[in-house]
Amino acid sequence: MYAFTYERPNTQAEALSLAQAGGKLLAGGQTLLASMKMRLAAPEQVVDLAAVAELQGIRQEAGSIVIGAMTRHCDVAESAVVQAAIPALAQLAAGIGDRQVRARGTIGGSVANNDPAADYPAALLALGATIHTNQRDIAADDFFLGLFETALQEDEMITAIRFPTNVQKAAYVKFRQPASLFALIGVLVAQTEGGVRVAVTGGGNGVFRHSAMEAALNASFTPEATAQVATDEEAMSSDLHGSSAYRAHLVGVMTQRAVAQALA
Repeated sequence: MYAFTYERPNTQAEALSLAQAGGKLLAGGQTLLASMKMRLAAPEQVVDLAAVAELQGIRQEAGSIVIGAMTRHCDVAESAVVQAAIPALAQLAAGIGDRQVRARGTIGGSVANNDPAADYPAALLALGATIHTNQRDIAADDFFLGLFETALQEDEMITAIRFPTNVQKAAYVKFRQPASLFALIGVLVAQTEGGVRVAVTGGGNGVFRHSAMEAALNASFTPEATAQVATDEEAMSSDLHGSSAYRAHLVGVMTQRAVAQALA
């Protein structure tokens, strides 16, 4: 790890000032600190957001749940508000990493990092969430651009994420990579007032919506409806954990399981 200075601001305004001066924001550290230890990242200044109270917490508003960017995974998983309004989101959070990761990692950090196998991006995309920053509001459909790439600008910071509560049925199912507990393939299926949305993580160049699965489930919200829906093998990633063909097959299996769980 290279030498760096450490700042721990108490307000969002102070954090933004430090970030705009070149500081690297530290949301939970589950990716950044590991990258720094391996000397893959070398920020000169780290700005820890852990003490910024205005970035934390979960609140219910008319037709939505708002989760502060610095809210930890364990807090989302254990929130009675989330469990009552969007149980699939609480269940997803409860399955992120291990207990230590859930106690340190934050929803804002995960979303900003946009790891191609992370769980939260699938939740935002399938549930039609909105990402609030210090500058604007960004629909999830416009936020995730590709491998570790988002619509965030250099001087922009996620402050909260808003999830609509018009979810009729939803479930998230993932096939875990046993060492990292990341999703080899994860699928979140959500039936909302506006139709069915299906988001897939772990299988390609970042999270994506599966339009063919959505069309099949809009016609018939049953596991059988997706049994014959193919996933483009060429669009899937391939590595030592699973080939592109294997991942394409898993998308179908996980989607059927998610629908069955949503109906249960």
